[in-house]
Amino acid sequence: MTDTTANTPSRRRRRFPEISTRAWEHPADRSALVALRKLSGFDDILKKLAGLVSERAIRLMFLATAVKTSERQFPELYDMVRDAAYVLDLEQVPDLYVTQDPTVNAFTIGIDTPIIVITSGLVELLDEEELRSVIGHEVGHAMSGHAVYRTMLMILTNIAARIAWVPLGNLAITAVITALKEWFRKAELSSDRAGLLAGQDLQASMRALMKLAGGHNLAEMNVDAFLEQAEEYEKAGDLRDGVLKLLQLLPQTHPFAVVRVAQLKKWAESDEYRSIQAGAYPRRTDDRDTSVGEQWKAAAEHYSTSVKESKDPLMGLLRDVAGGAATVGGKLRDTFTGGTRGSSPGAPAGGPSDRASERTDG
Repeated sequence: MTDTTANTPSRRRRRFPEISTRAWEHPADRSALVALRKLSGFDDILKKLAGLVSERAIRLMFLATAVKTSERQFPELYDMVRDAAYVLDLEQVPDLYVTQDPTVNAFTIGIDTPIIVITSGLVELLDEEELRSVIGHEVGHAMSGHAVYRTMLMILTNIAARIAWVPLGNLAITAVITALKEWFRKAELSSDRAGLLAGQDLQASMRALMKLAGGHNLAEMNVDAFLEQAEEYEKAGDLRDGVLKLLQLLPQTHPFAVVRVAQLKKWAESDEYRSIQAGAYPRRTDDRDTSVGEQWKAAAEHYSTSVKESKDPLMGLLRDVAGGAATVGGKLRDTFTGGTRGSSPGAPAGGPSDRASERTDG
């Protein structure tokens, strides 16, 4: 780990002294983290879990097989991680390794002393400002303690594979893994925000995510068009598409790229982000006084708002269910059987019954 005392960013960016990770954490991520930090003895349990996946061995493996950045090796990347730590006021800079791998990837591992690993494929894909946002993203992971997700997922996935022959036992483990993956996806949105705060270049942050989806040929892509694609994805199709999107998402540890770009832009335009830029953000000194109940309430409100504002057809059905709509059964029947909503026996398609039904549904 390297001290940041004498380090300053390579270009002028706002610094956030004493900023708490609560400033950028997604409500669902923040509520879980606050609760875990309040649990007496959780650190000891976590260290025991980490011991099952040898952090020491992993560190030695990267030291032996990857390139550790320094003033003499990948000096620009070395400066970027120091810059990110300086901007986000992280005293101890995580070591950054570059590993030879054409796969585009970056991750943070370790609990006591996290390290950041990025692949050569990522370095070759992104430009300087895009890399800065990704490295800031990983520094955000390190500061929030998100290695807990990776550790728990590795352990539980291994356990699930071993007890797959025990139906109820495997079902219980699978339920926990599914919940952890939802938590992990929100942690990724949190760290996207940290990357934006570290790099302070929204276009670069969005370009980086777009390149993760479409590759290096930036001349053939457009951020605005990619955002339109995100809008199309959210509202596309009918209930069947909504169900398919949910089923496709559940196994994932990361949100889809178009969703991440749309969510990051929305946050960058929010009052919360503007307050942080103005210096009005949560401080670490107040972390101990944070109410778990308030954070869970904020998470619940976020999910409620997401359902209300979503244009996804499945979320629309959930709104109908919550509102006690009498047409829910008909919508499900017509969607999955190909029936015509509102038509009566013997009535031609598109007749008066259909038009009346459409007016009723709004």
